[in-house]
Amino acid sequence: MEEYIVSARKYRPMTFDSVVGQSALTTTLKNAVKSGKLAHAYLFCGPRGVGKTTCARIFAKAINCEHPREDGEACNTCESCQAFNEQRSYNIFELDAASNNGVDQIKTLMEQTRIPPQVGKYKVFIIDEVHMLSAAAFNAFLKTLEEPPSHVIFILATTEKHKILPTILSRCQIYDFERMTVPNTIAHLKMVAEKEGIQYEEQALAVIAEKADGGMRDALSIFDQAASFCQGDITYQKVIEDLNVLDSDNYFKLVDLALENKVSQMMLLLDNILGKGFDGGNMIQGLAQHVRNVMMAKDTQTLPLLETSEEQKAKYVEQAKKAPTPFLYKALQLMNNCDVQYRQSSNKRLLVELTLIQIGQITQPEDQDVPSAGRTPHRLKSLFQKIVAQLKPASQGAGAGQESGSKAPITGAQPVAAATAAPISTEKNGPEEAASAASPKAKTILKSPAQVKLKGIGMSFANLEKTEQNSQRIYNPIDQLKEETPASTGAAANHDQPFTQEQVEGQWISMCLRMQGIKDFIGLANRMKPIVPTITDFPHIEVVIDNKLLLDDVVKIKGRILQTFRIGLNNSQVTLDYRLAETDEVTRILSKREILENMIKENPAIGKLTQDLRLVMA
Repeated sequence: MEEYIVSARKYRPMTFDSVVGQSALTTTLKNAVKSGKLAHAYLFCGPRGVGKTTCARIFAKAINCEHPREDGEACNTCESCQAFNEQRSYNIFELDAASNNGVDQIKTLMEQTRIPPQVGKYKVFIIDEVHMLSAAAFNAFLKTLEEPPSHVIFILATTEKHKILPTILSRCQIYDFERMTVPNTIAHLKMVAEKEGIQYEEQALAVIAEKADGGMRDALSIFDQAASFCQGDITYQKVIEDLNVLDSDNYFKLVDLALENKVSQMMLLLDNILGKGFDGGNMIQGLAQHVRNVMMAKDTQTLPLLETSEEQKAKYVEQAKKAPTPFLYKALQLMNNCDVQYRQSSNKRLLVELTLIQIGQITQPEDQDVPSAGRTPHRLKSLFQKIVAQLKPASQGAGAGQESGSKAPITGAQPVAAATAAPISTEKNGPEEAASAASPKAKTILKSPAQVKLKGIGMSFANLEKTEQNSQRIYNPIDQLKEETPASTGAAANHDQPFTQEQVEGQWISMCLRMQGIKDFIGLANRMKPIVPTITDFPHIEVVIDNKLLLDDVVKIKGRILQTFRIGLNNSQVTLDYRLAETDEVTRILSKREILENMIKENPAIGKLTQDLRLVMA
């Protein structure tokens, strides 16, 4: 039985022309051989399996060839070439720096350089993985590398150029090898398959080339593995089964389902993928690469950037026609965030599912309620509209003028953040109280956010909807603070709405909470929370601050605060006056325990609750 040799060794290039994917570099080396202008040291660097050591051997053989051809290739007939092909040449030495990385080995090498070649012109020393040499070995190598004997040529090869000392790099001619492209790898695999008499599908070879990740040696090793599994007939289905690669059809299906907002079916497909043993993080990475390819396929100029088979390119082009560009951008952003958070997540599957749900709702209109799609937190507008629509019939009898000031109590569970950010009421407000709150004699009841009476918490759904609409544009962390412009303040001049003291206080608290989302304003927001703006002469609002430093900081952003109030209160005539508090207006800040004691005095039920639950102030 004939001895089996793996394809990576059997089809290793023996000439410059047979080297795949390094045409510019091999042409330079051939020209150097033809002209006889040879450097004393070369450095071949690049990723694994791209031909560094192979080119070093071919170059070494061509240098010592007695009758080189006109194109710079070795003749393969002279004694020097035959000795090299039969691995008995005394002029070409290979040293593995990974196992010979000490000073003693380098000294031995230096001694060998002193002896001239017995046959041929040069002694060629090929040092592979040169970055593994120790610092002392590098330093011992420096002098010889800079001024070697005239009959010595060094060829260094490495995969990690950044680990080599700059003093070594400056003494070498540096050649950077390129990664193998998928088309070049496919073409070489076709040649090997034809010589071996193996049947193949081009799409299967494309999967092998993509799995090799730019290394020809890796591609040939995977090819041998696939050929053994497929028994001489390499098909796409058998290759993805053997290599445990996720079928690209799953990615095409996921994108199609996302465009149709079919989140439930996306969840079923994800469960099927995970059930086959695939990792959720790898699935997200593959889907991100797929979406990137779809984006590249939308333009004929970027289509060559797709490193895949022609059959796959046609599929990408077809899906690119259906996928809007904004959808692709947003999907890539969501998957990138998921990839970043995946390792730190304690519930990785849930993170992947939430990401797919968000992708499946990108193209869903905001006001469309799709039963099969989940609801993301930022799509609450339609929910608020439905609640308001249900409450309107009950409030129509109160008159149109009372609609914005009505305080419909919230029943059932409600998010704490929403209740805190909305206007807060301490009493049941009727029409008379709303009118008196807007008068110049109105006095504030709320001293700090913690002094709220629990039994009186209420919220207007109209205000909640308004807050939800404006929350993304007022003090959004990605916005910059800027002064108001006349165009922005006068846009709503014909739609000015009345507002109450309670709405003013709620707007101030809501603004402070949103400011906490900006890194530079967290401290300022916390200091501003206890302040209670007061309506003095409608629609003029006075802000009394008991700290000169805080007053200076607030005045710096007064234009933006004014813009926030005009938008939030739907009144372009609002003005804000800031002043320093008088001595008798300054009140002592209560501690948490004092606040709790005051709340218990006002509502004894809270005291009983703390006793029953054995609550202790932290």
